[in-house]
Amino acid sequence: MQKVILLTNDDGYFSHGIRALKEALSPLGRVVVVAPATEKSACGHGLNITKPLRLIEVEKDFYKLDDGSPTDCIYMALATLFKDKKPDLVVSGINLGSNVGEDVTYSGTVAGAIEGALHGVPSIAISQYIQDKDLNAESLPLDLSVGQNFIHKLVEKIFKEGYMLETRRVLNINIPHASVYNGASKVTQLGYRHYQLSYEENINPRNVKYYWLGNMRLVLSEREDGRGLESDYKAIKEGFISLTPLSLDLTSYEDIQKIKDLNL
Repeated sequence: MQKVILLTNDDGYFSHGIRALKEALSPLGRVVVVAPATEKSACGHGLNITKPLRLIEVEKDFYKLDDGSPTDCIYMALATLFKDKKPDLVVSGINLGSNVGEDVTYSGTVAGAIEGALHGVPSIAISQYIQDKDLNAESLPLDLSVGQNFIHKLVEKIFKEGYMLETRRVLNINIPHASVYNGASKVTQLGYRHYQLSYEENINPRNVKYYWLGNMRLVLSEREDGRGLESDYKAIKEGFISLTPLSLDLTSYEDIQKIKDLNL
């Protein structure tokens, strides 16, 4: 029986990344795309419950959701297009920009994969490190072939051998720049993200003050917790494809006893 793969992203249905992902996975089965009508970068795991959504078919098995987030896209796809039988796999990406460290909490790309995992579908998020991002350009000088080849190989292996993670787990993949790729992958952990607040303050034509969040510089560091794993950001900097398994369980088990000791 033909495998079915559901794709989404947070860069929008027009993104080069999702087209490249569709191209890479189409030889492995039926590929259905449901992506946001506009860019939804850094939207996190947001679900729209206060406004209507329109599912618009752009071409066969290719839909845009107006005005939906990646979470909405997976939710609506499962509720409408796949209400009788779930897809075999959800893949979110290829995101134009890395999703490493604690930035995954902001990531709409990772959130799309999380939504799939919440509904019991094996799910993967894949992102491509780039230095400059301009989604309004007609074409980007991007080489996405490393990510394309890797995700094809991985999904082919999954369909033959089964998904490698337990339920409610997501595999987060980050692809290094093609110019530094060393041909290998590495299992990693999330790095630490150090946040620097950046914004512009301006006055609109009606003399009302507004704020525009800036391009916050990504400052990351290694975790020093004795697990013997490099961080995701260091791996891609060194030319490795980074593979980080993520758990949807946010419980801090190390702190359970501390809370019990409060005797509240």
